[in-house]
Order: sequence, then structure tokens, then C-alpha cells
Amino acid sequence: MLNAVVLTSLVLSLVVVPPPEPAAVPPPAAACDNYCDTRDPALPRSAQRSATRPDATSTRSTGGPSSSGQSPPSAQAAICNKYCDARDPGLAPADRVTQTTTVGAKQVSMHFDDTDAMGWARITPAAQGDEVWLDRSFDAGVSWGSGSKLGDTTTPAGFGDWRTMMFNVDDWANLGVGLLRACGRPSGSTAIGCTAWYRTTWNAGNRRTAAATALMERYNRGNGLFDTTGWWNSANALTAIIDNARLTGMSSYRYAIAKTYDLNRTAWDGNFINAYNDDVAWWGLAWIAAYDLTGDSRYLNTARADADHMQLYWDSVCGGGVWWSSSRTYKNAITNGLYVQINAALHNRIGGDTVYLQRARTGWTWFQNSGMINGSNLVNDGLTSGCANNNQTTWSYNQGVPLAALTELNRATGDSAFLTKARTMANASTGSGSLNPGGILFDNGGGGDVPSFKGVYARGLAALNGALSDHPYTAYLQRQADSAYSRDRSGADSYDQPWAGPFKISDGARQHSAVDLMNAAG
Repeated sequence: MLNAVVLTSLVLSLVVVPPPEPAAVPPPAAACDNYCDTRDPALPRSAQRSATRPDATSTRSTGGPSSSGQSPPSAQAAICNKYCDARDPGLAPADRVTQTTTVGAKQVSMHFDDTDAMGWARITPAAQGDEVWLDRSFDAGVSWGSGSKLGDTTTPAGFGDWRTMMFNVDDWANLGVGLLRACGRPSGSTAIGCTAWYRTTWNAGNRRTAAATALMERYNRGNGLFDTTGWWNSANALTAIIDNARLTGMSSYRYAIAKTYDLNRTAWDGNFINAYNDDVAWWGLAWIAAYDLTGDSRYLNTARADADHMQLYWDSVCGGGVWWSSSRTYKNAITNGLYVQINAALHNRIGGDTVYLQRARTGWTWFQNSGMINGSNLVNDGLTSGCANNNQTTWSYNQGVPLAALTELNRATGDSAFLTKARTMANASTGSGSLNPGGILFDNGGGGDVPSFKGVYARGLAALNGALSDHPYTAYLQRQADSAYSRDRSGADSYDQPWAGPFKISDGARQHSAVDLMNAAG
């Protein structure tokens, strides 16, 4: 078999009749994207969109070329990592085949040299004129415009199989986290066959690092957030990456911490503050995690600003508690659970503090007596306007955040009663058939928010599990992780929402939940 010659790849006017009396007319709404937020219709339009959001022009394409070969690919600069693109596969110390697909009577296969983090495509049985190439994507397979038809080569006469040269999966110099797929077309045919997207085991040597790497494929280096998901979800995605670095020792993605901070600190109202107090808390907790990993005090200072902002929304309505948003129309479980957690966490990191500890204690006392914890020790979504449990969905994240909050309170005070209460609540949620149909955690809902919920739950349960000497939830967490890994995962280590499977689609929220789970299960 010979190596192929490499070809370098690849936009009426409207008459407004004024009302009889002058009235202020709001400007037209901008097209909504991941920075729009219309969850609370009581908020003014100015609170639904940031004037200083990251540059929208930096977002990625939502599609890619068909790799049909009908037009020549655009020029592709060679990427050099350990070796440069277009290396001879004969020099690979090992050959791992990830998938073979059929097109006509031909077999097109995707091969990897994991030692050198490179891959190549092969077509067999080959005949004169059979074409084979690679596509490379740096956004989880969404687009591959500059990486289309890498190493495109046609089989010469007299050879029974043919292959491309080797190409790098990642672009280390430019922080590109990539995927490859192999494609081929039989001579004289318009039919094209491509494998699914795969990568080497580089930064993906086990479940946790592989899931984190697949999440980082969705990290947008232009705006410091995660493509395909929203503002608060990106806070959780970053937290998952930080936790993964701490637990695995893989430092490859630590750059995302400072990049996210620097690109977004002045967005919305600054310091990651917007109109939703749960969003503010998610970001504050992300920066506490960043402080724990890096020791950089600016992250802790931002988390303090976030907690102080939330405090402004504590009042005597319903006897206390923090409002969900600046419209002050709803007191709910997630915001108040996070309020306890972030304040207790700050106390545990600020020497001599009394203020944040008192807030955390007061917050938990109110939460516990609010009525949101029902008779089954599960947490409903929030309170009615009459300050009663609204009996709305017991979302998984409403169960997980109090576990993390109580664990931080126990650390702050040494009071075992907090762990006792947390264990009671954790037993209720892990043992709930409605939350765990068939033994696997499930939130029955979609949209942009729900896919993040289970990851938050796993993170909170893991925090409690680590604080309890008998680690009673290890088997539960491992069962969730085993199910997700075997039933809800693509070949590129992307995950869908239902951990019981099947895998259909993935996005940043679904993926960070999987990273949280793999972090939790070890």
C-alpha cells in the first residue's frame, strides 16, 4: 500500500401612526440569541438583553459544507502539533480503527494514531479513481468549512486499497479542540460515505477527560462561552470544566477560566450580574471554583459582589427569602438554595468572616421553614403569591443544590445536623421513583434550561457524598454514569439528556451535565 499524494484542503418603509395621546414606544426587539432572556415577562426589555454582551460576530457557523466534492475545497493551512499535517501513516506506532462505513461496494474507515494525536482515512477494496479524504471540525461537528476534504486523494491504477496522509485532530497553538471523520466516493459515482466524527484519546483517555474534551469542543474562544447553550448554562459548563481539571489533573483547558472572565466580566450589569438572581449565583459559584483551583483573588472578589447583589433582594415577603428576579414576582427554591450555598462557600474561604455565615444560616432557616420542602422531603419549585408551596415540579437541581449548600454549612460550622438533614433529603431524591424511573435520574422537560439540571444534581450529591464517612451515594452515582456512558453517548463522547438513552443529540447543557456526572462518579 502506498501513501497518497496530499492535496491541501479546503445579506418598505413603515409608517407609524401615533396614538391619540403621546406614549413611549419601546424599540423593536432584537433577534433573540443565547443572550436574550425572556423567562420573566414582568421584566422590562432592557433587562432581557445586555448592551455590553460579547460580540455576536464571534459566534460560529451553524453549518458546514456537504463535502460533496462538486467544488474544490478552500485552502487549509497546515496544523503542526507534535508533527505537522500530512504525515505518513506508515510512521504511526499504532493503528486504531474507530468506524468503517459502506458506500457502494467500498469500505471507508477512520484510523487513529493515538500516540501522536493524528488520524487518516482509508478506502478498500480500492479501484482506480476511488476518492478518499478527511473532514476536520473544531466545533463538535457543527461545521468544517476550513477543514473540508483534507488530504483528498484518488486511487491510482493497480492498488487494492488507498489512504490519505495523517492529519492532526486538534490545533494546539490556537486552542482548537477537534474531531475527524473519514469520507470516500467510489469512482464514477456521486454517492459519498462518511463515518461519524471521532477523535484520538489525547485529552480523552478516560470517561471524565473524554467528556470534558467533548464539552470544550463547544467552547467559543471568541466570546468565552459555550456554543449551543445560554448564559447561566455556560456558568455551569465552566464549573464542570474547572472541577474536571481539579479532579483529573488535566490542565489543558484551564485557559478557559481567565478567557471567560476577561471577555464577560463587563457583560450585563458587570461582575456577571443580570436580572436573575439564580444566574448571578451560578456565576458566583463558578468563580469560587475558579478561585479554589487558581488562587486568583479576583475570582473570589467577583463571587462576593454576586452574593452581595443577591442580598439586595432579600426582604420580609413570605417571612424572608430572595426574589428570583429583579421584577420581585417569585420566590423559588433554586434561587434560595443557591443563596445559602454561595454565602456558606464564601464564609469558608474568607478568614474571619461573620457576615456571609449569618446570611447562609438565616437563608437555610427560612428555606427549611418556607414550605417548599414537601412531605416526601423533595423540593418543589417555589412559592405561590400566598407564600404556600406551589406544588410545581420537583426538578432534580432543586434537590441537588440544597445538598451542596448544607455540606458547605456543615464545613462552616461543624454542626452535623446539616449533614443529617442533607442525608434525609438525598435519600428521598435518590430513592424517588418519579425522579429515577428505572433507577436512572430523569427530568421530563426540554428547552434551554432543563438539560443542565441533572448535572447540578450530581454535583451537589457528590459534594455530600464526599463529606459523609460512609459515602452512601457512590453506587448511585456510578450507576448513573455507567448508564450514560453505555446508553447515552456518541462515538465522540458527546451525551444527550436522558442518561438511560438513547443518544440522539447533544449540546453544551447536555454535555456539561455529563461532565458533572463523570466528575461525581469518579
